[in-house]
Amino acid sequence: MEFGFTTAAYVVAAVLFILSLGGLSGQESAKRAVWYGIVGMALAVAATLIGPGSGYWLLSILLIAGGGAIGYVVAQRVQMTEMPQLVAAMHSLVGLAAVFVGIIAHFEMGRVAGIVASAPEGLTAAGMEAWMHEQHLGTFAAIIAHKTPIELSILRVELFLGIFIGAVTFTGSVIAYGKLAGKVASAATKLPGGHLLNAGAAALSVLCLLWYVNTGGFFPLFVMTLAALFIGYHLIMGIGGADMPVVVSMLNSYSGWAAAAIGFSLGNDLLIVVGALVGSSGAILSYIMCKAMNRSFVSVILGGFGGSAGPQMEVEGEQVAIEADGVAAALNDADSVIIIPGYGMAVAQAQQGVAELVRKLRAKGKNVRFAIHPVAGRLPGHMNVLLAEAKVPYDIVMEMDEINDDFPDTDVAIVIGSNDIVNPAAQEDPNSPIAGMPVLECWKAKQVFVSKRGQGTGYSGIENPLFFKENTRMFYGDAKASLDKLLPLID
Repeated sequence: MEFGFTTAAYVVAAVLFILSLGGLSGQESAKRAVWYGIVGMALAVAATLIGPGSGYWLLSILLIAGGGAIGYVVAQRVQMTEMPQLVAAMHSLVGLAAVFVGIIAHFEMGRVAGIVASAPEGLTAAGMEAWMHEQHLGTFAAIIAHKTPIELSILRVELFLGIFIGAVTFTGSVIAYGKLAGKVASAATKLPGGHLLNAGAAALSVLCLLWYVNTGGFFPLFVMTLAALFIGYHLIMGIGGADMPVVVSMLNSYSGWAAAAIGFSLGNDLLIVVGALVGSSGAILSYIMCKAMNRSFVSVILGGFGGSAGPQMEVEGEQVAIEADGVAAALNDADSVIIIPGYGMAVAQAQQGVAELVRKLRAKGKNVRFAIHPVAGRLPGHMNVLLAEAKVPYDIVMEMDEINDDFPDTDVAIVIGSNDIVNPAAQEDPNSPIAGMPVLECWKAKQVFVSKRGQGTGYSGIENPLFFKENTRMFYGDAKASLDKLLPLID
């Protein structure tokens, strides 16, 4: 009866997770979608404690309470600007959990094999079943005890893959966190040998798989884990900081596949379904973002992309600064305005000021819209979340493909803390690291104002010819402070 309830609850939880994932595709349905996910997870945990997890109530409740408390504290302290590195850190924990579960499953297989070997001789099938029941094996151990040699070999492959993907996800996510948090250099860095080292580690892992399936020993599993940890480290170190949005999405996919593989090992249908949902959605999102950056999906998986193909085009001219009164005069005279937010807006926590500017301009009857590039910020959807937090109306937040053709008819384009996504070099310089990447063509507007802290090249280290164009003026300073100066001048 308990396991029947668990199965039914898992089906309901799986449906809720699917509804949650589908609802996240729209800003208006996202809040409801989050609640679907919360209810689904609560139901899944409760069903596990009643069914397969019965007998471990105290330990489970203590761990859930401890994890919930830590999660609450982290959620209270983490700023929206730190959300990308928080997501990367969460992915690392999923990978680490997959590694631990896989290793524990391996030792559990060994324990069950020892118990089976110690069974009295001459027992019938029914007698063997009764004797195994007396050993109080536990849910997972009981499943192992009833497997045939072929099924045990399949189980070894499943846990091997779970550990491999989990280890790659763990170290890859740690490095991604370091790059996003500024604790690791953002430039693409590879050891001597480059991709050959990754290929060698992958080949070693395949040999360890054959070794492990044939022997069942721990040593090949240990060697593979070390190789996978290296692959995760070296893959992400070989990817430049400007491409971290794709990396975060890719690691999200990896964590899902790790969970699915462990779900097969544990015989947990819900874990398989959830892992497949996360893995496939992350892979699809990675593909969409690669397309938005004109990257090869395979090159993302292999790492080490984003380098220039030769000497970059020299930028001519100078950056011309403008003060708040000049920007205000142009905005007061404009009929149409497009605002392009980037990570600099998040760092300055300027979204509330931007929202207030929009309210003032719209109150004067001006057509104000936002242009969002698929990889703006350091996390997929990062800018959408910030604008939603500032109560910006959903209907004026437009995607790149929806608004790019409108720039020639726009009076003023305002760029707040963006660099690569508005860089004309993507179209004009074949040697640029972002050559061929679709960008927001804001330079086609009549006037362009760029809110930027200084004259540096920013996080990606790529020079931007937009800043030197004749119709561009640089509104230097912290974005929030600059908006505080500008808002009183909008009459």
